Amino acid sequence: MGKKSKGKKNKLIWAYIFCILGIVCILYCTGIAIFGFGTYFFLIWGGMGAFFLAVSAVLRNRRLLDAIPGWAKGTCCGLFFLGLLVFCTVEAFILSQYGARAEPGADYCIILGAQWRESGPSGVLKKRLDRAVEYLKNSPGTRVIVSGGQGSNEPMAEAAGMREYLMAAGIEEERILVEDKSASTRENLAFSGEFLDKERDRVVIVTNNFHVFRALGIAKKQGYARAEGLAADATLGMGPNNLLREFFGVIKDLYL
Repeated sequence: MGKKSKGKKNKLIWAYIFCILGIVCILYCTGIAIFGFGTYFFLIWGGMGAFFLAVSAVLRNRRLLDAIPGWAKGTCCGLFFLGLLVFCTVEAFILSQYGARAEPGADYCIILGAQWRESGPSGVLKKRLDRAVEYLKNSPGTRVIVSGGQGSNEPMAEAAGMREYLMAAGIEEERILVEDKSASTRENLAFSGEFLDKERDRVVIVTNNFHVFRALGIAKKQGYARAEGLAADATLGMGPNNLLREFFGVIKDLYL
């Protein structure tokens, strides 16, 4: 087989790969839209799907492909594989904290907020709360900080709802500290830090598995010297969306 025929075959293989990726991304986007999980971030999957299908179409159009200068094709390929390398590296760090566990007996436990609905905590927040309850019952001397303000689509401050949830689960009211002004992970940790000694206190940060790595990174930047993560599960089927969103979050945090 000549170089020309081999190159044509390779392009066709990549065209099929991108076509399949495009279809999968669009189907995943549609699935999230139907079940209504998460924020509008999921629309990025539809955009990626359209992009992959467009790349597939270009690779199958020999005349159009030949019209693209060699340097442009080389640059695009280089950027694609560089981006893939960066993405895989960041995701490896995120996944390294997926099973984060904390020994009992911390001074404080911080539960990071998430959406509170009319019916109660969202799925991801309920998992955080249940994990925290389990930890607190095994650590009777640990105080807990519930952290989260009230968003425009929430009936009350997240922290207020979290406090009631913990009390209903058997956690004593006097152990619960309320931080109800924050609107982001960065603010969760900054405002919660006012309740404790960030250099001396041992602090367990409770959040969902996909979020632990970034939360600990932010905590370290803010001066938490003895912070550790405690991973709660995430909503079934949302793993790819959560991991992609966290990738962009980690990249953003590098510049903040």
